[in-house]
Amino acid sequence: MKITHSSEKIGAFGGLHFVSQQFMNLGLEALIREHLGSRVPQATYSYSDVIQNLWLIFFAGGDCSEDIEDHLREDLEQLPGLQVCSADTIGRVQKSLALGKEVFTSKSDTAHEFSRHSALNSLNMGMLVKTGALKAGKSYDLDYDNQFVPCEKYDSKKSYKMKNGYFPGVATIGRNIVYFENQPDGRQAGRNGNSNVKYKQAETLQATFDLLKSRDISIGRSRMDCGSFTKDVIDVVQANSNTFYIRAQRCAELSEQIRQVEDWQTVRVGFFDVEVCSIMYAPFGQKKQYRYVVSREKNNSGQTDLFFQDNFIYRAIITDDDKSTEKQIIEYYNQRGSAEKIFDEMNNDFGWKNLPFSFLQENTVYMILMAMCRNFYLYMIEKIAQNVPFIQPTFRLKKFIFRFIVVPFKWIRHARQDVLKLYTTKPYPLQI
Repeated sequence: MKITHSSEKIGAFGGLHFVSQQFMNLGLEALIREHLGSRVPQATYSYSDVIQNLWLIFFAGGDCSEDIEDHLREDLEQLPGLQVCSADTIGRVQKSLALGKEVFTSKSDTAHEFSRHSALNSLNMGMLVKTGALKAGKSYDLDYDNQFVPCEKYDSKKSYKMKNGYFPGVATIGRNIVYFENQPDGRQAGRNGNSNVKYKQAETLQATFDLLKSRDISIGRSRMDCGSFTKDVIDVVQANSNTFYIRAQRCAELSEQIRQVEDWQTVRVGFFDVEVCSIMYAPFGQKKQYRYVVSREKNNSGQTDLFFQDNFIYRAIITDDDKSTEKQIIEYYNQRGSAEKIFDEMNNDFGWKNLPFSFLQENTVYMILMAMCRNFYLYMIEKIAQNVPFIQPTFRLKKFIFRFIVVPFKWIRHARQDVLKLYTTKPYPLQI
């Protein structure tokens, strides 16, 4: 085997030129300046420069800002119009955007820390509107969930999973994250791992609805798991959406009422037959009744439930939907599993499992910026897939990098014009 060397300046990530082009064509620089303002006059880099640098690191397969120094600087410096920052600058500017934590003390004398960032959430919403992912005057379905993010940070707390971490609350519409709060125990923009997800969740959801309403976006249906089963949350959700569907928690009185049901109907849900019924029940010791859609299916162990005296697993969904059938409601609720896949993508593709800072409020900035990065990616890959036959809009980030980003390139001067030369037979378009 022989090896030869060349002094030609050939880069490895030619696809980044199209990503950078989309960032600029979308007008994100002006949008970022509108929501975050300008840095001090003597600053070399704007907020837009830093955010674009951070995102491009991940679009090139990196997973931390240090990769810009170790692996990516030469390629990024060849992107027209991009000012390449240092890793220290990327970290320092993110820290400068951090806001103070809010600390609340519950009736049990437990301190709960929250990190909110209305400016970054508003910026994210502005980007979603600008890309057309959300449109004023339209109605959408909203999902809300809390996700434990394990991390060993200075202010992370031990959760019920017996690991240290944060417990962010995330609202989504379709595949897009529309609102984020982080806690080292559970709440908007940031929760610590030891906070009950129900604590002040109604305020988190109200902030979400208010942000959507500020853009003339309404919610048709809201869907949540049992972590949202409280009177305060149901009141907020019902006041801000047409219908809601929340996994209910059982109590002795409700279970007794379910046990009295004799008229169970068998329906096919997915690949399984389940028995279903509807009952009216007033939760939380109130007089107001709601519809409970109850399903049951035999457990695999064959063990008998001590209360029900049978071998069924019971589940219930509380809703104000009185028109849909039990089957329709259960199938719609089960679709929220697709929304939970967003957390897998954020953790494994967009950096949430490797948080860079020591404190909650700083990691809140990073996590929202990376949620925005994913939203931008969804817009961009959809647009690229319309023009590039070898790209599908369902590609995960790693596959997109291998298929599109990794392509040798070189800038050449031809007829008094800079020309991007790609060393590939793939049909890259002139522009996206």
